Amino acid sequence: MDESWKQAITELVASYNELGGLNHQDTHNMPSKRAVGLICEELLRLLFPGFHDEDAVGKRSVFEEAEERLNGVVKRLEVQVRKSVRIGDPHRPTGRTKPILLKFCKDLPDIRRLLHTDIQTAYEGDPAALSREEIILSYPCVEAIAIQRLAHRLYQYEVPIIPRMMTEWAHSRTGIDIHPGAKIGSHFFIDHGTGLVVGETCRIGNHVKLYHGVTLGARSFAKDSDGKIVKGVKRHPEVRDNVTIYPNATILGGETIIGENSTIGANVFLMQSVPPNSLVIQEATQVTIRDKTARQTDSPLEWSI
Repeated sequence: MDESWKQAITELVASYNELGGLNHQDTHNMPSKRAVGLICEELLRLLFPGFHDEDAVGKRSVFEEAEERLNGVVKRLEVQVRKSVRIGDPHRPTGRTKPILLKFCKDLPDIRRLLHTDIQTAYEGDPAALSREEIILSYPCVEAIAIQRLAHRLYQYEVPIIPRMMTEWAHSRTGIDIHPGAKIGSHFFIDHGTGLVVGETCRIGNHVKLYHGVTLGARSFAKDSDGKIVKGVKRHPEVRDNVTIYPNATILGGETIIGENSTIGANVFLMQSVPPNSLVIQEATQVTIRDKTARQTDSPLEWSI
C-alpha cells in the first residue's frame, strides 16, 4: 500500500477520535445489529413453529425443538442485553440481565395469544385472505406486529437500544415503522402497511385497523430552557377501540384522541380530537374525466365529479 492510501487511513482513524461514533475500544462492545436480526428471526420461529422452517415440526419433537430454540435465543439475547445495560459504564455489573430474560420468556405465550387475535382479525377483515396460513406466511403486518409486541416487552423492562433495533429490523423488511414504546391492544390489523408510522407514545386500543401510509405522529416537540427537546413526554395520539384509519391519513399530537367506533378517511390531516362514532373525511376537490378521443373528433365530451 502506497503512502497516499496510508494517509487516507490515518485521517479516517483520526476522525474516529475527533467525531466519536466508534464502538467501545478494549472493553465491552455495544449490541450487534446482525446478532439482533438473527434473534428476531429465531423469535419468529418460536412464535410460529414450522412457518419459518423448511421442515415440518413433529408432534413428538415439538417440546424438544422449542426447548432447544428457546435456549439458543436466550443465550444470544443475554449477550446483547448485557451489552445494552452496560452502555455508559461498560464495567458496571448490573445483575439485571437474567431477571429480564426470565420475564421475557414467560411473556411469550401471552404474546402468541395476542398475535392469534391479530391473525384472526386479518382473516375476517380482508376478503383477499384465503387462509390463516396465508396471512402468517405472506402478510408483512404479521412480522411487524409480532416483532413490535416482543420488543415492547423489553421496552417495558427498560432494556436500552435493543427494542428499537428489533423494530427497525422489522421496519427494514416490511416498510412498517412501529416504535417499541407504542401500546397496542388486541385484534390489531394493518392492511398493506407500507409507509405506516406509529410513534413511541401512541396508545392504540382493541379492534383497530390501519391502512398503508397512516402516520400517528408528534405535532411538536417541547423544549427546555436551553432549547433542547424534552424527552419522555406524551406526544403521539391515542386511538381508541374499533377505529379504522384509511390510507395516508396523518394524525398528530399527544393530546389528540380518536374516539371509539370512529372512521378516519383517506388523506385526512388531523391535529385535534374527534368524539366517538365520528366519520372524518377529506372533502374532495373537483376531478374532471375527459374522453381522450375527443381531441380527434373535436367533441366537448367530459364529466366532472
